[in-house]
Amino acid sequence: QVQLAESGGGVVQAGGSLRLSCAASGRAFNHYNMGWFRQAPGKEREFVAAISWSGGTTYYADSVKGRFTISSDSAKSTKYLQMNRLKPEDTAVYYCAADEGFVLSTEQSEFDFWGQGTQVTVSS
Repeated sequence: QVQLAESGGGVVQAGGSLRLSCAASGRAFNHYNMGWFRQAPGKEREFVAAISWSGGTTYYADSVKGRFTISSDSAKSTKYLQMNRLKPEDTAVYYCAADEGFVLSTEQSEFDFWGQGTQVTVSS
């Protein structure tokens, strides 16, 4: 089992930046692929970014490519989502998730463990 806890959300003006963190406890987080997803009000949860357990492979949704960066700190068992040039449409609850699979996926159904989420609000 892995327990995940997101932090770093908040309110920011359009064009600003935030860095989300996902701290893990339990089994070694370093052996899990990890993803970030988000859910805006009235919308379904969607994929944002993912990173393989080795850090060698990353995927991004087209809507955040070039603005968001996913990374990991193995020593701290923490994953990060650096969000730059934020837009009002980035407003959502952001979730981190861990996947025990061998192949990095962008599909929510492939992720086994989820955090509680952190709210990001971007004002115009």
